[in-house]
Amino acid sequence: MARVDRRTVLTGGAAFATVALPYGYAQARAPTTALTPFTLGVAAGDPAQDGFVIWTRLAPVPLAPDGRGGLSGPVDVRWEVSGDESFRRVVQRGHGEADARFAHSVHVEVAGLTPGRPYWYRFTAQGHQSPIGRAVTAPARDGQPLKVVAASCAHWELGWFSAYRHMAAESPDLVLFLGDYIYEYSYRSGDRQKHRAVRQHDREADIVDLAGYRNRYAQYKTDADLQALHASAPCLMTWDDHEVQNDYANRWSQNVDIDVRAFLARRAAAYQAFYEHMPLRARSRPRGPNMRIYDRLAFGDLAEFTVLDGRQYRSVQPCPLPKTRRGHVAAETCPDLAAPQRTMLGKAQESWMYEGFKRGRARWTIIVQDLLVAPLLQQSPSGLIGRFTDGWDGYQANRERMLTALAASGAPNPVFIGGDIHSFWATDVKVDARDPNSRTIATEFVGGAIAQEPPPAAAFKDVAARNPHIRYVDLTSNGYVSMDIGRDHLETRFRAISDRRDPAASASTLQRFIVEGGRPGVVLA
Repeated sequence: MARVDRRTVLTGGAAFATVALPYGYAQARAPTTALTPFTLGVAAGDPAQDGFVIWTRLAPVPLAPDGRGGLSGPVDVRWEVSGDESFRRVVQRGHGEADARFAHSVHVEVAGLTPGRPYWYRFTAQGHQSPIGRAVTAPARDGQPLKVVAASCAHWELGWFSAYRHMAAESPDLVLFLGDYIYEYSYRSGDRQKHRAVRQHDREADIVDLAGYRNRYAQYKTDADLQALHASAPCLMTWDDHEVQNDYANRWSQNVDIDVRAFLARRAAAYQAFYEHMPLRARSRPRGPNMRIYDRLAFGDLAEFTVLDGRQYRSVQPCPLPKTRRGHVAAETCPDLAAPQRTMLGKAQESWMYEGFKRGRARWTIIVQDLLVAPLLQQSPSGLIGRFTDGWDGYQANRERMLTALAASGAPNPVFIGGDIHSFWATDVKVDARDPNSRTIATEFVGGAIAQEPPPAAAFKDVAARNPHIRYVDLTSNGYVSMDIGRDHLETRFRAISDRRDPAASASTLQRFIVEGGRPGVVLA
């Protein structure tokens, strides 16, 4: 009999007891359905020293109009974790029921494994076997250098996900998803040609309900390159705005005519679908419109990852326009931008983060979030030079508190990584964001979009001259970030794909950077 750790839990719509099963159970039984339920692949997440979460969602008809994936009643699900890819050395196995409450999603919290080594996992249901996934436990102490890849902004309609295939080919130890994993809006028939769309969402209307969000995630997860990336390594994830609605803030829609109650109902549906489709622990289960995703993860003594939530707790966007709350370039004279009571992260998350900075003792402090942290003077379509209200420039007091706490804590070698802006940026982060001559306390890397249009070039005309802390920018390429984290230095590569509209796109390195331990700031290699 294989050992099953008593802390190993299978969760979906409810908590399940996990029981030991005899060897060989996952081999074949006659399929009870013609269609495989594993159309959405598998994934692992939140690696710890002794385990990780493994995930799948059963959906034989992934885009069923009701969002249920072609299932209604409970389904028995069995799982295995092996020390080898051939499953000759199964170390844990168990089973339980997946049901309709959380769309037949499965979240198994595996524990009791050996630190710092790879494992393989798979599921069986209705006589079908899932693809095999690979996950890596965190080391107990410093080990080999850590390979990390990071992605953001993947719009199904605007490109193929070939960047994900190249990320998987790097055999990473950890994948970071930095937000905009899906897009809630769709291009109408007349706009698809204008934007050179290569494929269509499952519906033209913006998604606003649970069935819509479920099917949007399901559609994205049918992509073979995304499935390959998830199967290659465990992930950490945060969200940005398009997992719910463009430029939303906390309980406020970007549309001023949508009241708070209606928007929170939409947010509840979006957060539930996020949980159903990500390898998250039971502690992240949504409670109505609320869901905690900020977290902290250590890879031995080498790196500590602080994952932030920049959407759920923020103050309403500053300097609003008469008919919309969406982000725009506002003059620096707008008092909201630096108002001391405003927050991007919320009081509880801010306090949690600052305490973590004080206790952090890993060699590298990696702060994973969804945006560009460094200040950025940019130009509006009308020619106004100012600050974009939906990013950190709209929440300057919170940024000042964060950077002050980071500098005071002595947290080793801080590195910010973010997304959102559909372009590549490398910046020196200053202790005083308003003073380009102040001390550099951290390094920042922001990745290009997996599949999105580049930002408007006019907005960033003369951007380097206005923002001397920016050390590198590429405004035209799609792609991702690749990092090798070693004890004495961190190497980052900006990886560009040749054409997001080409499913066989190649990848190349735009620029390499080196961050030396004890010397914050960007160094082009």
